[in-house]
Amino acid sequence: MRLTKFGHACVRLEDAGTTVVLDPGALTDPAAVQGADAILITHEHFDHFEPSNLRAAAEANPDVLVWAPASVAAQLGSVDELAGRVRTAAHGDVLRAGNLDVHVYGEWHAPTHLDPIPNVGYLVGGRVFHPGDAFTVPEDPVGTLLLPTNAPWLKSVEVLDFAEAVGALGGFSIHDGLVNDIGLRVVDNILAATSKRTGVEYARLEVGAGVELGSES
Repeated sequence: MRLTKFGHACVRLEDAGTTVVLDPGALTDPAAVQGADAILITHEHFDHFEPSNLRAAAEANPDVLVWAPASVAAQLGSVDELAGRVRTAAHGDVLRAGNLDVHVYGEWHAPTHLDPIPNVGYLVGGRVFHPGDAFTVPEDPVGTLLLPTNAPWLKSVEVLDFAEAVGALGGFSIHDGLVNDIGLRVVDNILAATSKRTGVEYARLEVGAGVELGSES
């Protein structure tokens, strides 16, 4: 499986002839969705969900499917390009995205100063877990954890605690698009501490960079 990091919380996964894109929000280059077979949205915040990116994906591939919580799916009901292409994802669901199974975990966004909103996480192909903006711990083993490292709703110690609770074989930083170069140095320090705590490697990919995951990752 190839994992490519795009802006902020967006990643692109390519495996077994299937391309899945997660959370192509307003901070993400629309090119991330080109050729996607499936797009998975964790929640409705702008940095994770941008309707124009989904329209672009549908124009490039009329067969693309979009999965999202009911609150997001409702907002997409009037997007003509996505008619019949939007599916609702909820905790406990098992989706089929091309050749990949996707398990859905979680219900709510981590607490913030805003009203609570739904948030789901996705375990793609039994390997890569994207939690969205939450600290949901999947019931199944995780190879690669996409680890939020900067947000108004988290503290650095929570990053370490979450990674330890998930017990993945390694992972990469996401949700780091709001910080400048100095902030990214802080993110790297948090990842180093996470690696030390868990005994496995957590790293930050540059935007546009990709990595081949091993058979267990």
